[in-house]
Amino acid sequence: MSTSSEKKSINWGIIGVGNVTEVKSGPAFYKVENSRLVAVMRRNAELAEDYARRHNVPKWYSDGSALINDPEVDAVYIATPPDTHASYAIEALKAGKPVYVEKPMARNYSECLEMLKVAEETKTPLWVAYYRRTLPAFLKVKELVKNGSIGKPLMVNIKLYKQAAEANQKPEEMHWHVFPEIAGGGHFFDLASHQMDYLDFVFGKITEVKGQAVNQSGLYPAEDTVTGTWKHESGVVGTGSWCFVVDEKSEKDYIQIIGEKGEICLPCFTHGDVIVKNQNGTEKLSFDNPQHISQNLVEQVVNELLGNGTCVSTGESAARTSWVLDEMVKDYYS
Repeated sequence: MSTSSEKKSINWGIIGVGNVTEVKSGPAFYKVENSRLVAVMRRNAELAEDYARRHNVPKWYSDGSALINDPEVDAVYIATPPDTHASYAIEALKAGKPVYVEKPMARNYSECLEMLKVAEETKTPLWVAYYRRTLPAFLKVKELVKNGSIGKPLMVNIKLYKQAAEANQKPEEMHWHVFPEIAGGGHFFDLASHQMDYLDFVFGKITEVKGQAVNQSGLYPAEDTVTGTWKHESGVVGTGSWCFVVDEKSEKDYIQIIGEKGEICLPCFTHGDVIVKNQNGTEKLSFDNPQHISQNLVEQVVNELLGNGTCVSTGESAARTSWVLDEMVKDYYS
């Protein structure tokens, strides 16, 4: 397909129309200007047809290859679990179809490198759905850091502690997020990937990382508790702790950025205020997200395909995040 401004609009196909595509992402592909959703795929043909009917999509498939090879489909959004990200992305790229894939980019860094290799060989674009790079609160924090609101940034701390939904579930009832053969790791891969990608966006790539991952609860195969330290190319250092088996009273969700003249604290997954503390006092900043939280990023992808700007979340940047995740848990899986 043409990626120049000669093309008037982009026709999308979605592979994997599960829950994530109902509100968070799917509608963005037909609500963004110059973007159309023309085909969807799910292995269960009945569910694919139901999604297509409810979202006014003209075509549905139960086979990913059929969607990829549909001549009307210009570009492909892959919203399956991570174990099929690489295979579907590589097939689409080899067919000359630009790819936008859910995060994490793949199960591991090695699969990411395979995807990047094919994207380079085929000269076909590859983007990843790290949409926090386009949300108002996260963009404001990046701006505050850049303009010196807290002086020279020194360090960042992450805490993410959540209850275990799996505590009252049988293995067959558990979400695929806790099975490494599908997800690459546990909830850490699904959630910390957003946080580490955002820090890459603000402070540059991470050049050094160490981690410790354990399973404290025995509820499922994946790690449930992780601690890590890292260093960005900009010199900022970081620490993080993640636990997915805490009591409700112990739940936490924040990213704290400390500079020479103050600090910024923001939640990553709960919708709360950005807190800025500096020589001017304490300020609370509130922001609203788009109804379809991926829409700003999808808009950037569409615009780049039409020759109008660039998208901030690329395969290259997303692969860096997968490397960081792998490094933090590597001893657990060795």
